[in-house]
This record gives sequence, C-alpha cells and structure tokens, in this order.
Amino acid sequence: MKKIKLLLLIGLMGVSIAFAGDTPSVEGTKIYFVNIQDGDVLKSPFIVRFGLSSQMGIAPALVDWPDTGHHHLIINSPTPDPNKAIPSKSENHIHLSGGQTEWEVNLPSGQHTLQLILGDYSHIPHDPPVISEVITITVE
Repeated sequence: MKKIKLLLLIGLMGVSIAFAGDTPSVEGTKIYFVNIQDGDVLKSPFIVRFGLSSQMGIAPALVDWPDTGHHHLIINSPTPDPNKAIPSKSENHIHLSGGQTEWEVNLPSGQHTLQLILGDYSHIPHDPPVISEVITITVE
C-alpha cells in the first residue's frame, strides 16, 4: 500500500512539474498593433498587423524554440488568465498558430476591443506575459 501511495505521489509531482514550467519571456518584450491604434475608425474587413519588440521571435504553435511564441488576437473579450492556455474554442480568441503576423478581421458595425497576447508553443502566455494594451476601434 505504501508503495502505491509513493508511486501515486511521484506521478502527481511529475504532472505538477510539467505544468509549472512557465516559458520565460525576454525582459522588455512588447507586443503591439502595427497599423491600427486606439480610436481608429475602420471599414470591415480590414487587415491587422502585429509587431513584437526585443529579442523574441515568432514560431508556429507546437514548435518549442527558445525566446519565441505565436500571436493570439483577442476580440471583444477580457484578457485571458495568464496562467492558463488561451481559449481556443471561441470566435473571440484568434490563434495564429502558423506564426502569422497579420490577420484579416471581419466585424459588424460598432465599437470593438482588440488585444494581442503572445503564447508559447502550447498556447500559454509567457512568464511574464507579453500582452498588448486593449484598444477600442469603431467599424463603420
């Protein structure tokens, strides 16, 4: 019985260690919108281009290269929990898993919020998270 408990404890420790290994970001990294800004009035559809500063780069999802990640575009949704995988089964969370640095967005008329988050190879924000400011745009 003690052997079973020990094995179970070791297994659980392994699982917690696997999930506790946050992917570090490079100090000072910023993610931002290149071609739009807070308060812009746009016609849909429109292209959104993403920028990334410092020594970090872009890599497709599931590619575990040092100091890289891929973009996530958050539309009309609160900032996701930085300790969990960014939701993927939502029209409000666009995963640019191929390493894309731009995306065509088609939104109805009205005000909308946009935000960018850099996710690691497994769609989890880096530590510390690389998150843009939320911007508000108006679509005519």
